[in-house]
Amino acid sequence: MSRTTTMDMSRIRNIGICAHIDAGKTTVTERILYYTGKNYKMGEVHEGTATMDFLQEEQERGITIQSAATTCPWVVDGVEHRINLIDTPGHVDFTIEVERSLRVLDGAVAVFDGKEGVEAQSETVWRQADRYEVPRLCFINKMDKLGADFEYSFNSIRERLGANPVAVQYPIGQADSFEGIIDLLLMRAFYFDPTELGARVEERDIPEHLVETAQLWRHELIEKTADFDDELMEQYLEDEEGVTVEALRRALRRGTIERRCQPVFCGSALRYIGVQRLLDGVVHYLPSPSEVPEVRGVDPKDPKKQLTRPHDPEAPLAALVFKVVSDSHGDLSYVRVYSG
Repeated sequence: MSRTTTMDMSRIRNIGICAHIDAGKTTVTERILYYTGKNYKMGEVHEGTATMDFLQEEQERGITIQSAATTCPWVVDGVEHRINLIDTPGHVDFTIEVERSLRVLDGAVAVFDGKEGVEAQSETVWRQADRYEVPRLCFINKMDKLGADFEYSFNSIRERLGANPVAVQYPIGQADSFEGIIDLLLMRAFYFDPTELGARVEERDIPEHLVETAQLWRHELIEKTADFDDELMEQYLEDEEGVTVEALRRALRRGTIERRCQPVFCGSALRYIGVQRLLDGVVHYLPSPSEVPEVRGVDPKDPKKQLTRPHDPEAPLAALVFKVVSDSHGDLSYVRVYSG
């Protein structure tokens, strides 16, 4: 059997989905499983059919109680990537499950309610991600909800979390009028066909009444990310119109991995809007295992001796059991393998 190579590792993303309860985190995860082909039927939290909420208590209450892990493929620019995904609980009573998961993740997607913005548990999981130095993206969900306000939610991320959010998308409408998203890098509008569960995505020109707004948000995007990349700064100073998508993505990736900024996406998982573009963002901006710092641990033969291991399949084994589940069939251990 062939071993994982460095090239293979560049196509791996180890991520978690975290949020305040009822922000739509598990619905986002269910859509991810459907669009990546992992599931052929879309699970729904309100129907008790969510794949990741498989405990009877979770299905009855419509909340996530324990972390659940899965893996799924996603193709970007003709290249298949593997996304290893952990769906974490949003309820404060189960926050230790989030803590255990964040410890072994390379990146995370923080989901926010489009009306409420940052909530109490949002702050808790954000601090936990800070503690483990986890790069993250933000997804402002439920943009179809009555009272949804993208700019309010965006500003709450900056003001309440002390973060540096950078919008890479802007909604086309809000609440009942929400119908798609604007990609601020490409300056194109994307619409998701609800009759095909959002699987068919149509690209169009930006609606005329939103062109000026999109240009203002793109200007802010370029200004913020220019600090992360010399080439982008040079393009920006010479001619803002000449800034390339490639330069913007490179700068955003660097800023995200260094935890100097957090790209912000938007959509409505329940109405099938925006999840595929979020998956593209996971690949574009979150790190592969080879791009995160070496793992530190102790020598099992001498607990007083500190060791470091690169994320390399050829290095000696380094692994961490981060979760153990016991049932009638025995114990099931979840292990993060760092090297070997």
